[in-house]
Amino acid sequence: MSDTPTPRHLPMLHARDLAPAPVFEKVAVIGLGLIGGSIALAAREVWPRGLLIAVDRKNVLEQAMVRHAIDVAADDLGVIAEADLVILAAPVRQNIALLAELDEYIPGAAVVTDVSSTKQDVVEAARALPARFTFVGGHPLAGAARGGFEHARPDLFKGRPWIFTPHSDASGDAVDRLRQFAAGLGAVPRSMEAAAHDRLVAFLSHLPQLTASALMAVVGEAVGAEGLALSGRGLVDTTRLASSPADIWRDIAWTNAADIRQALNALIARLSALRDGLEDGGVIEETFDEAARWRDALMKDRTN
Repeated sequence: MSDTPTPRHLPMLHARDLAPAPVFEKVAVIGLGLIGGSIALAAREVWPRGLLIAVDRKNVLEQAMVRHAIDVAADDLGVIAEADLVILAAPVRQNIALLAELDEYIPGAAVVTDVSSTKQDVVEAARALPARFTFVGGHPLAGAARGGFEHARPDLFKGRPWIFTPHSDASGDAVDRLRQFAAGLGAVPRSMEAAAHDRLVAFLSHLPQLTASALMAVVGEAVGAEGLALSGRGLVDTTRLASSPADIWRDIAWTNAADIRQALNALIARLSALRDGLEDGGVIEETFDEAARWRDALMKDRTN
């Protein structure tokens, strides 16, 4: 009789067994908001054999457990001791404070990254980490109109840039693994200097957010709830970002004030020109034509 096992005798293979080996075996996410929660959900789908550790408030952790996003949960940093990747996903100033606490809670080597929308202050603070940690700043350029774990989703990063800002002391191996991690979640990893990143996002992200919030506040104060009931899709679409949480944006503004101020000044100058040229059709036409060209360029990048 042949000793070759028949299909009846082969072990049952589950999807978890067939999944690829995780880039990092034990990932700790500190802060399960929109971004941190989406990282956990996506990593659970892609690498079910990995261990996902989360730190946040108890009510948030309960939601994450219900959605099977994490394996280990606590509202203090004691659970991150064995993590080989730590992702700081709290507001930026809280991430900076957390950097100073990692030495107390993680005795071994670990790669540390963050998802903050500003990078220079975080990268500078990370220089004080002990040598056993390798820090690489990160920022996934993905988001939604509303924050919080309840709005997290595993496809948030699909096709979106994930920028890393490694400093000169960062290990090439750590950067490569983080790029693999981001790509595994569906993102498109890129690298640039922290200062260049902060200027870029001041115009791409921070200015649109502040503009939408200011616009909504001005319009609402002027027309009230009854007036808003008469608005069309234009106002709704233009102010989609106005529901964003203030605490996150307070930290962003504080840590990128110089670049945001430059962006606001450029917008104020453009609005002033429009205000002063309302009776001059040429000013209106020039602004609209230029805006339409750049809008076409923006949308072309979305369809290729």
